[in-house]
Amino acid sequence: MTKPSLPELLHAAVTAVGGTERPGQAAMAEAVAEAVDDQSHLLVQAGTGTGKSLGYLVPALAHGERVVVATATLALQRQLVERDLPRTVDALHPLLRRRPQFAMLKGRSNYLCLHRLHEGVPQDEEEGLFDQFEAAAPSSKLGQDLLRMRDWADETETGDRDDLTPGVSDRAWAQISVSSRECLGASKCAYGAECFAEQARERAKLADVVVTNHALLAIDAIEGAPVLPQHEVLIVDEAHELVSRVTGVATGELTPAQVNRAVRRAAKLVNEKAADALQTASEGFERVMELALPGRLEEVPEDLGYALMALRDAARTVISAIGSTRDKSVQDEDVVRKQALASVESVHAVAERITQGSEYDVVWYERHDRFGASVRVAPLSVSGLLREKLFSERSVVLTSATLKLGGDFNGVGASLGLAPEGSAGDDVPQWKGLDVGSPFDYPKQGILYVARHLATPGREGSRTDMLDELSELVEAAGGRTLGLFSSMRAAKAAAEELRGRLDKPILLQGEETLGELIKNFAADPETCLFGTLSLWQGVDVPGPSCQLVVMDRIPFPRPDDPLMSARQKAVEEAGGNGFMAVAATHAALLMAQGAGRLVRATGDKGVVAVLDPRLANARYGSYLRASLPGFWYTTDRNQVRRSLAAIDAAAKADGR
Repeated sequence: MTKPSLPELLHAAVTAVGGTERPGQAAMAEAVAEAVDDQSHLLVQAGTGTGKSLGYLVPALAHGERVVVATATLALQRQLVERDLPRTVDALHPLLRRRPQFAMLKGRSNYLCLHRLHEGVPQDEEEGLFDQFEAAAPSSKLGQDLLRMRDWADETETGDRDDLTPGVSDRAWAQISVSSRECLGASKCAYGAECFAEQARERAKLADVVVTNHALLAIDAIEGAPVLPQHEVLIVDEAHELVSRVTGVATGELTPAQVNRAVRRAAKLVNEKAADALQTASEGFERVMELALPGRLEEVPEDLGYALMALRDAARTVISAIGSTRDKSVQDEDVVRKQALASVESVHAVAERITQGSEYDVVWYERHDRFGASVRVAPLSVSGLLREKLFSERSVVLTSATLKLGGDFNGVGASLGLAPEGSAGDDVPQWKGLDVGSPFDYPKQGILYVARHLATPGREGSRTDMLDELSELVEAAGGRTLGLFSSMRAAKAAAEELRGRLDKPILLQGEETLGELIKNFAADPETCLFGTLSLWQGVDVPGPSCQLVVMDRIPFPRPDDPLMSARQKAVEEAGGNGFMAVAATHAALLMAQGAGRLVRATGDKGVVAVLDPRLANARYGSYLRASLPGFWYTTDRNQVRRSLAAIDAAAKADGR
């Protein structure tokens, strides 16, 4: 029997999921197949509606080697495992004459821990009773969640937090889950044979396709101990998110509360001298943190340096001294010891990393209204780490609707550790960039309007002219507006102002769960939804409910953002343009994502309005505009009001 061709396989898969074959999807599938066969790397931009999941799944399944697919969002992981993969595997089975297996794999803390569920959480003094189910009043929200999770534990097949609906708070989930550091290990645990996390790992070892998230991919790369099974092909979807997710995993944090918890957990397990030294070091650290002011620490201040060295040394002594518990009333000694070790090792690791001081790390203080001050340390760049760990020994495909910034892939490529496309050299990973376009006719379906007449937004102060403009645009659109704001304060101010001016429902992020807000926004065309960062990327509302997307200003990182400003400075010191490489790239990615909320289906029409004149007037404006979908561009405010009114009238005439 002749081997089926890629177009045949793609046709079968698209038919099975009830989709439409698109030229961009076919071009993507061919390029992915080529990269996998050549063991080279591919960056592929595939606009919304291309069907990129099948564009990479079909050639990957046809190749026959093990594939890891890493995504940033839960929604896409679910879509892959519950919809795209089952249907694609069924469709390709008769043609391939084999049935590829697939599995989902996440970090250990995403799975219910049976040991913790049945044996309880070891007692932390001042932190409630031994049995968390008894400690939480059944009438409290926490108590109700815990009882519901206990019932769910008897029926779930996966133990995966994301299969628990409705979900629970992080605090409730923490009562029945453990981190990989706290886990006893299957061989020592009474529940090892039934462990959900271990079962997920076993399924992944046998699967041809493993679906995971960016965070676990980062842990696999950074920690040296492999978490993912050996694989020949890595596909990173939503790849525009990868650098920030890897940075997040590589960031360390120390807070007084975290150090106090480590002290309490270790006190029962070490001699008095070691326990007292850690307690004293903890008190010294707490005193320093009381005076901490938010901002970057270009050099570690002397008082913080001494406090961290004392913590590091005391933590090292405790780690060596942890032995049998001195308190004979403590139950489940192995768990108590493992939990204490995890806490103290975490404190030791961060304290040592900051005191060692690397030119490749950025250290800063943060202050949170509820949780107080923390000291944080993050890598100046993760590009070297990604180049070394990601692109050796396997073919890597990175895809997203937004990878091409300012007209090429080199900006995103550089953040991933890749030299400019076409560079030659023994240690230089070879890669190709491909933009397969979009099935949408952007110039006919959308308008990009820049309010050129407004004042340039400053750092502080109210923007009355912007609020007037916003109000008029929303009025012309008949509601139907997604408002994307650069800060929560700006979103709140705009919501309050427009609630007073217009007779339209204005939903505000934070007043309900995100899922509820998006559902209500989609259900009523007159409704508007205002919010910040997660709305720039997480809203998929095709149809007449979202016909105006407004951005209040270009979303540059805050000038006092310690990590971004350090990265910008490093580029400048190396002779580059720090503003373009860091701030403009950050803004371009977010704006491309935000503008992508407008056209989600072939019948969608509307306006993306940017209420920041710099997009039209500043030198970098053309770079940012080149990163957006190819909408028809105007700065004529009257033209835009007429267009919005016409779009609104057409939707109402259709009864929508």
